[in-house]
Amino acid sequence: MPPLLLTVPEAAKALAISRSKLYELLASGALRSVRIDGSRRIPTEALTTYINRLIETGEAA
Repeated sequence: MPPLLLTVPEAAKALAISRSKLYELLASGALRSVRIDGSRRIPTEALTTYINRLIETGEAA
């Protein structure tokens, strides 16, 4: 079973962006995350949603 939640470095690597850029996306609300005992985790579904939104709006081009 693939992981349902990723750490910030794992999510940044999956999107091929820096950790600081990922934190910017989280702070702006463009990418959703959850906190578990003080640790921030990004649902893999949130990455898919973010990518689909980029494609739909043409921002990925």
